[in-house]
Amino acid sequence: MAADAARKRATYEDLLALPSNVKGEILDGVLYTQPRPRFRHVHGASVLNRRIGNPYEDGVGGPGGWWIATEPGIELPDSPEVSPDLAGWLRERMPDPPGDDPIKIVPDWVCEIFSPSTRDYDQQIKKPFYAKHGVRWLWFIDPAARVLLAHRLENGRWLDLGTWRNDDRARIEPFDAIELDLSDLWLPAKG
Repeated sequence: MAADAARKRATYEDLLALPSNVKGEILDGVLYTQPRPRFRHVHGASVLNRRIGNPYEDGVGGPGGWWIATEPGIELPDSPEVSPDLAGWLRERMPDPPGDDPIKIVPDWVCEIFSPSTRDYDQQIKKPFYAKHGVRWLWFIDPAARVLLAHRLENGRWLDLGTWRNDDRARIEPFDAIELDLSDLWLPAKG
């Protein structure tokens, strides 16, 4: 019986049954859960969403042409719920967002923000999953270490674009038309 349970593919109903303090995703039929993110994690996501969203989604001080979303519900084959911390789609690939329906288009860019409970999952499970599905750019942000790592998918493999730290100012693909001040992403050090 345990072997049969291990082979059971997770469904969207399994996600709905999770407690409210647990976040879940189903990648390739497997349910992964983690605690809801804490303030350091959501602060970095919120700030980055504004810094990129204004110029790239709204066209304020930048080129526009993107949809940027925080924790979107994405539905891919055998993966009815993928929810990166941040994701972006070029409007030429997704001219109209689906409203209340799941997004069924692979993002062009994904950003995952590490927390103690997600660091290994993001790197060991989600990174190869994103490559398999053709996400073109992947960023990792580590708020505790104050580091941003960026990758671009080339021939099915991740190419490292660079590592930026602390208060670096950087132009990072695919959002290199603007300069990001990384110091905005980090909470002040406790005194």
